[in-house]
Amino acid sequence: MTSGRTKKELQGVHLLGTKTQYPTDYAPDILESFTNKHPGNDYFVKFNCPEFTSLCPLTGQPDFATIYIAYVPDEKLVESKSLKLYLFSFRNHGDFHEDCVNIIMKDLIKLLAPKYIEVWGKFTPRGGLAIDPYANYGQAGTDWEKTAHERLHFHDLQPENVRYR
Repeated sequence: MTSGRTKKELQGVHLLGTKTQYPTDYAPDILESFTNKHPGNDYFVKFNCPEFTSLCPLTGQPDFATIYIAYVPDEKLVESKSLKLYLFSFRNHGDFHEDCVNIIMKDLIKLLAPKYIEVWGKFTPRGGLAIDPYANYGQAGTDWEKTAHERLHFHDLQPENVRYR
């Protein structure tokens, strides 16, 4: 059994090993993917980004969040440096919390065509109110579509006891 990846499997991965250039605004084209060597296995890939920031589209004030992304890959996986830079690209982007979460999910669906994906934003309170939007998706006609439906229906029925974020 050999380890590592072939050039064909890494086709489309260009950011690793290069000097990091941070985008100044929303940059979905920065996302990169590579071949999943185990498309027959159902498994979760999870990311959390505790330093996510975006801007309120009305006031321009910064919003801070932890963004949780979990997905079950099909043929492609997201390259983590490109994901980091993509999430960073929201720093100067003005959108509501709910929009950010849905945009992230839709961009990853477009890139990866995953079997299942969920994105959850836990935003720090501003004005005494925290907003925690959640969005998910399962491939149509599969058990993952049913999973998405169930997870959305039963999502956060027992919310955490938040003392301080």
